[in-house]
Amino acid sequence: MTFDFDATVVGAGAVGLACGRALSKRGLTVLVLEREPHIGQGVSSRNSEVIHGGLYYPSGSLKARFCVEGRRRLYAFLESRKIEHWKCGKLVVATEEAEVERIEAIFQQATTNDVEGLEHLTGAQARALEPALNAHAAILSPESGVFDSHGYMLALQGEIEDAGGSVVVSAPFEGAESLAAGGFSIRVGGEGAMTVTSRLLVTAPGLQAQAVAARIEGYPAGDIPQGHFGKGVYFRLTGAAPFDRLIYPPPIPGALGTHYRKDLGGQGVFGPDLAYVESEDYSVDPAKAEEFARYIRRFWPGVEVERLTPDYAGIRPKLHGPGEVQPDFQLHGREHHGIEGLMALFGIESPGLTSSLAIGEAVAERLGE
Repeated sequence: MTFDFDATVVGAGAVGLACGRALSKRGLTVLVLEREPHIGQGVSSRNSEVIHGGLYYPSGSLKARFCVEGRRRLYAFLESRKIEHWKCGKLVVATEEAEVERIEAIFQQATTNDVEGLEHLTGAQARALEPALNAHAAILSPESGVFDSHGYMLALQGEIEDAGGSVVVSAPFEGAESLAAGGFSIRVGGEGAMTVTSRLLVTAPGLQAQAVAARIEGYPAGDIPQGHFGKGVYFRLTGAAPFDRLIYPPPIPGALGTHYRKDLGGQGVFGPDLAYVESEDYSVDPAKAEEFARYIRRFWPGVEVERLTPDYAGIRPKLHGPGEVQPDFQLHGREHHGIEGLMALFGIESPGLTSSLAIGEAVAERLGE
């Protein structure tokens, strides 16, 4: 059978575009569908733009493997394409004696995960690097950094299109059916509504992962994990940035917690916190500044609440609710749902951006390409 495309990807965020690039690199004709009017308007545009080292994730997990591999691939990609980034390094800080055991556990996990260049620092050594910091002890991860995520996604789009593929925006996925001879018939909405055929189908739509899977005919409901919306807000600091490096206290349950970064424009940004919500509400309550300031004073006693201004919010596609153990990335192929040629991605939250190139390669390989 002749198909309109070899592969169709649902979702033009960082992970969907990385999947499209990986398939394009293998000589496949690729269509990427995005319901929003621009690429990367969902989860990918509402994060910290941090390049994670790979410190925290359980041994043998996809998060541990994809984060380290993806980070190495990402730096090489950014360098070769002259996309702005800064390998500023990161300090994981114990602000008191009681937290030392927790950051030591992170050090041991990071070592198991093959993260390079880690160092134990005393409080004095940490303050020598960042004089305004309150630290009883710290871990230095020199491989962590920040980057221009939008420039990155534009580069991914460019490579797909240079290979003859198409990235189509304002084109919501409305459903798909398996064809008798293999492949899929895919219904696309929007002003240019159409039906296309594709040999392979990859779903990477972030917050819509569950809804998209449910619109694929024959997809077993029992294979669709329950999703949760984890909202996090950010506050920007007016005036001079206090630190050059990323500053992270020990993680909170279910997330890495409120941290600090100096962005590529030189401003300090704090966030995200974590609150579970029922809908895509991206408002930021200015009254949260006091709560943020109390948390930040643990590692930066000099913060002034008047300098914290509401910035933006992001929502993560979580597979765990409050008090539940944070699960791994889920890449569901035929062994899960029984549908040949389909790869469905669920729960691609942090460190999904850092991991995106590795996830794309894994998806292509699992589809036999």
